Amino acid sequence: MKKQKHVVVIGGGASGIVAAISAKRNGADVALLERNSRVGKKILATGNGRCNLTNINSDINFYNGQNPKFIYSTFGQFGIQETLSFFEKLGIEYKVEANGKVFPMSDQSSSVLDVLLYELNHLGVTIITDCYVTELKKNKRTFLVKSSDNKTFLCDSVVFATGGKSMPSSGSDGSGYELIKKLNHTIVPVFPSLVQLILQCDFLKRIDGVKFVGRADLIVNKKSCSTDRGDILFTSYGISGPPILQLSRKAGEFLQNNKECYIRLSILDTMTEDEIQKRLERRFEDNSYKTIFESMIGLVNKRLIPVILLEANISNQNRLASTLTKLEKKQIASLLKKWDFQIIGTKDWNNSQATAGGVNTNEVYSDTLESKKVEGLFFSGEVLDIDGQCGGFNLQWAWSSGMLAGRNAATL
Repeated sequence: MKKQKHVVVIGGGASGIVAAISAKRNGADVALLERNSRVGKKILATGNGRCNLTNINSDINFYNGQNPKFIYSTFGQFGIQETLSFFEKLGIEYKVEANGKVFPMSDQSSSVLDVLLYELNHLGVTIITDCYVTELKKNKRTFLVKSSDNKTFLCDSVVFATGGKSMPSSGSDGSGYELIKKLNHTIVPVFPSLVQLILQCDFLKRIDGVKFVGRADLIVNKKSCSTDRGDILFTSYGISGPPILQLSRKAGEFLQNNKECYIRLSILDTMTEDEIQKRLERRFEDNSYKTIFESMIGLVNKRLIPVILLEANISNQNRLASTLTKLEKKQIASLLKKWDFQIIGTKDWNNSQATAGGVNTNEVYSDTLESKKVEGLFFSGEVLDIDGQCGGFNLQWAWSSGMLAGRNAATL
């Protein structure tokens, strides 16, 4: 009879919880170690408290890292349909919303955490909270795991699911990387992803809180390398909103490589620049008796008008609209279609939703998620150099990699 394996899962986030369930279902004795006072804290914050479980459009185009193709084997073994079936059997009914986002019908992330906790308890997984792992060693075939309160755990396999550095208040402060380095693994440099951008601009405080629906392009070397559309929000430090978060990963990567990059905003993105200019000429003609400022009310957010005029080199917004020159009208139209701001940074880890970088996937078997350097050591979730866009893609990676790593930790 095959000896029962002892598996320790380090990290009680989304991926770690599923890894523990998977290992236990595959016959292992499992201990789940979590540094916080409870597991799954970060799950509660996902999807604005609704838990964006996955996205039915998940494929390689929505993932980043030095080798995004690394996800193929994992998703091939446990993909979207397997994930939805897994949660259905636990009790989660789901619904598909705009852009393929999948949410629980309850619209409560707590529902997702509840059913996962029920399953952990039902299976008899040992959950140890307030357990901060400070040391991980392997002696011949056995792993030695030590915590800050001098607890010691011996096991046959370890699943490393400590997360990245995003939302450090949830427990993922990047400390796991140091333990991994001591096991001779390489960490691809990490930086915040899905995060707000800091802009070089003198008038941001004047338009703080202004929101519009438009397009944003990431500009490098005078070319657009990525684009997104939706609600865009000016802030006192720069810019935010779903399109900005989507572009922030590539922006962060360029900034890491000391490349100059810009965000180009199209406020009236449904019209061409020529159409905008014709619209402006008509407005200015119909409202020739009004000031330039007054004549633009109703076209764009009122608070944007003074700064747009200043950017168009129109210092007196109280001039009559009839006094505008052809060049001035063209400059206004150009800004409404292509308004460039230099990106000088991103907000910090506390504001980011995901971590770019992590354990080098070249050092991990893609079909098992086992380390190529340390037999019996497995990785799952955000700790690896794989990160997704907004919309449920990161949670899908957490579920899939957790299921695969846990199963193989129990059976290989």
